[in-house]
Amino acid sequence: MTTELRRLRNYIDGEFRDAADGRTTDVVNPATGEVYATAPLSAAADVDAAMAAAEKAFPAWRDATPATRQKAILKIADALEARADELLAAECENCGKPLELTRQEELPMMLDQIRFFAGAARMLEGKSAGEYMEGLTSFVRREPVGVCAQVAPWNYPAMMAVWKFAPALAAGNTVVLKPSDTTPASTVFMAEVMGEVLPKGVFNVICGDRDTGRLMVEHGTPAMASITGSVRAGMEVAGSSAKDLKRVHLELGGKAPCIVFDDADIASAVEGIRDGGFFNAGQDCTAATRVLVQEGVYEQFVSALAKAAADVKTGDLSDEDCFYGPLNNPDHLAKVTGFIDRLPAHAKVESGGERVGDKGYFYAPTVVSGLRQDDEIIQNEVFGPVITVQKFTDEDQAVTWANGVEYALASSVWTTNHGRAMRLSKSLDFGCVWINTHIPLVAEMPHGGFKKSGYGKDLSMYGLEDYTRVKHVMTAL
Repeated sequence: MTTELRRLRNYIDGEFRDAADGRTTDVVNPATGEVYATAPLSAAADVDAAMAAAEKAFPAWRDATPATRQKAILKIADALEARADELLAAECENCGKPLELTRQEELPMMLDQIRFFAGAARMLEGKSAGEYMEGLTSFVRREPVGVCAQVAPWNYPAMMAVWKFAPALAAGNTVVLKPSDTTPASTVFMAEVMGEVLPKGVFNVICGDRDTGRLMVEHGTPAMASITGSVRAGMEVAGSSAKDLKRVHLELGGKAPCIVFDDADIASAVEGIRDGGFFNAGQDCTAATRVLVQEGVYEQFVSALAKAAADVKTGDLSDEDCFYGPLNNPDHLAKVTGFIDRLPAHAKVESGGERVGDKGYFYAPTVVSGLRQDDEIIQNEVFGPVITVQKFTDEDQAVTWANGVEYALASSVWTTNHGRAMRLSKSLDFGCVWINTHIPLVAEMPHGGFKKSGYGKDLSMYGLEDYTRVKHVMTAL
């Protein structure tokens, strides 16, 4: 007996469509390794259709009042909340996420972020009108940029879709959004819900692979390209967008340092770093992945973290205590496994270091100690449930090592010394510095990095402003 696969479709100009040439790709549940759906493998004709729809819809959406856009976006949040069980089912099958943990930790954030941007639509700011030259009055108009080509990642498919479409729509832009080829289900579901609220063409979803995303970014219609993904993908998007001077918004990789000083509350640091490192199987650009511990508490910390890691559960999503699900795909499992297989002789696996079970792509919560600054696993993003630990001597060395990677997205400092915390918040070259905590995000505060972690901000009014352009208007009195 064969089970009929779910059929996902593109959402273009207010209707669901197959790819123009009929091609599809399989969608796999990473918790089982089994195909459960097919999705369109969109090509140039599909991208053209989506861009044309967004371009046609733009003038009316641009000219809608902020209050009108706010009302529509609030309706989207309410509609998604009313159908939360369906959204969660799609997201968890997409990713193999634990259902109740996702309901508690991700769904409320998504809804809050949508509602934040609904309100932010009515709060755009600029310089006050005035006579900056005698006999002439100047004022500033803040306008949407136009059609936005957006590419979301596979680690938080639904939430990252929100981070893309919510500020873009709030600012008055229209959107063509591509989910990852491995996790399209929740985004397609969101399109169904949003289609009942938005005018046709304002929000479009096309499924596909890297080539589809490349066609979107290279297309002549979008005024802006926004991607959350790897450094490689971000560099390709930036280079491609330069050809016609598109705006680019990049949220890329991370290698977050967590600096634990001798005076820190060790129990609190262990708990916070464990949760921040293993949540979502470590598939998070801000994950607490790279720990630097002062020599006076190094042994104590490593022992406590290894014990805490051993208590973290994965592999059985039916277990209500399961803390995280599988890695996204077999290639990514091989990548994470490769980092551990290639560890240098001076490194020590304190906990984990192996695959869990033979079904799906689960990997054990892993702690590795004894590492040096130039080790591969310190310099490169693992993006898995692996926490590394290094020993440092003083504040200067901690800052040098923390900053000594190509990424600059997030970091944390664990200390009871207020002056030290303030010094490091200035010295650490990262877009976010948490103090005595790691990984909380709020809609009101910006999220984004420096260096090879990209540029532009998600969340907050800064995120909304990224989707606007500023026009100076001057008139003679």
